[in-house]
Amino acid sequence: MFNSRRSLMKLVAALLALSFVAAACGDADDDVASGDDGGSCDVADLNLITAGTLTVATGEPAFPPWVGDDNNFDSPESGTGYEASLVYALAAEMGFAEGDVVWIRTDFNSAVAPGAKDFDFNIQQYSINDERDEVVDFSDPYYTTRQALVTFADSEYSGAGSHGDLSGAQLGAAIGTTSLDFIEDEIQPDSDASVYDDNSALTAAMDAGQIDGLVVDLPTAYFLTAAVLDGAVIAGQFSSAAAEPDNFGMLFADGNSRLRQSCA
Repeated sequence: MFNSRRSLMKLVAALLALSFVAAACGDADDDVASGDDGGSCDVADLNLITAGTLTVATGEPAFPPWVGDDNNFDSPESGTGYEASLVYALAAEMGFAEGDVVWIRTDFNSAVAPGAKDFDFNIQQYSINDERDEVVDFSDPYYTTRQALVTFADSEYSGAGSHGDLSGAQLGAAIGTTSLDFIEDEIQPDSDASVYDDNSALTAAMDAGQIDGLVVDLPTAYFLTAAVLDGAVIAGQFSSAAAEPDNFGMLFADGNSRLRQSCA
């Protein structure tokens, strides 16, 4: 059922498992009962949404190359795609069987908002930043990337070489993303960015000619230009000092409470 791509993730998963173990059996803090000595890291002893089950959230829909592939589009259960294969490799490191991983779908913005969560962790290219870290927690980074500009090859902006070259462009991004922040804070075109609920709506707007270009992370840009938007190209990735690489992390409820073990 699961292709060989998952084997490529074993080393990364082993390293990430250390941060998950820290979440499950870490030092005492406000979330952990007084007198906690770390407790057991066995699956049966973890404080999970559902005992014995790892509940993982992703987007709706979820896109390759992160989740699924050409034969398994929007299918995290297939174990294909970078994030989906990582989850199953990580679950194995933690002691979960493949059948013990349950996927749910969440809206990008609601998942990063304060409050209780209905998942053990959420994985959908969440950039780790100070603002989000105030209300949720993150794993160690599992991927580092930069922002990229996608336009059509015949666009006047396909040869842009600087932010200034994009001053007249109508650019778009998904709401709540660092891509939108980058348009507003760094590119600063003359027109306000067009904002969309998700990448499906964003690419549809691009295809319909409603925007001149869109900003997404670089791996997503590769997928969109290869499989979604006919005639689209990556005009470039942003490399200015203000465009520090994005570190993606798995998202937890504040305090990692779902994977912390409180022992008397």
